[in-house]
Amino acid sequence: MPTPEIARIYLDAHQRIDALVRSLDDDARVAAVAACPGWSVGDVVRHLAASTEWAADGRLHGLPTDEDTAAQVAELADVSVPDVLDRWARGAGGFAELIAAADIWPGAIDVVTHEHDIRHAVGQPGARDVAGVRRLADELLRWWTPSRAVDVILPDRQVRVGADGDEPLRWRTDEFEVLRVRLGRRSRAQLAALDWSDDPGPVLDELVVFTPSTVDIVE
Repeated sequence: MPTPEIARIYLDAHQRIDALVRSLDDDARVAAVAACPGWSVGDVVRHLAASTEWAADGRLHGLPTDEDTAAQVAELADVSVPDVLDRWARGAGGFAELIAAADIWPGAIDVVTHEHDIRHAVGQPGARDVAGVRRLADELLRWWTPSRAVDVILPDRQVRVGADGDEPLRWRTDEFEVLRVRLGRRSRAQLAALDWSDDPGPVLDELVVFTPSTVDIVE
């Protein structure tokens, strides 16, 4: 079923990234992105722009693999960052419509996650309280099925996830941290140090969608 909200979240993040990266100098555009080892700020934008082009060309089949994203960055490696941004701007609207029509939440999650990867790399935090972050955090919690019940205590509400049974573990956090934690933007040591009511034990291995960061990411 089509989900227009996905398109809104994607396009809002696109506009924020476009404005931020256009404001950067050349040194900042080549800054290393800790959350994406081996990539610069410009490379993150190359991946995002290429995803829209691959989708339009019928070359994007499901979620991009690591090999796909490496190929996307390599494909635009010789294109200047301003030109990459122009190409992304031309493709963003069509891509947003596509992911909304097919109910592809990961398309919105990817762009918002990379927005904050870029913000961390250039030391310009922001857009943490926007509606998109809150909505994506809800989805990421809904998809989490830990083997032990966890009460996720957010600033204005509480969400129960996982199997009922034993006394639930409590994790006190906020939506921005949910987004960053679930998408592997924290190290295992950082995950263990979150505000847990008890030893999180095996829940830590179930918390991250892919794998934890190999380095601490402090935002």
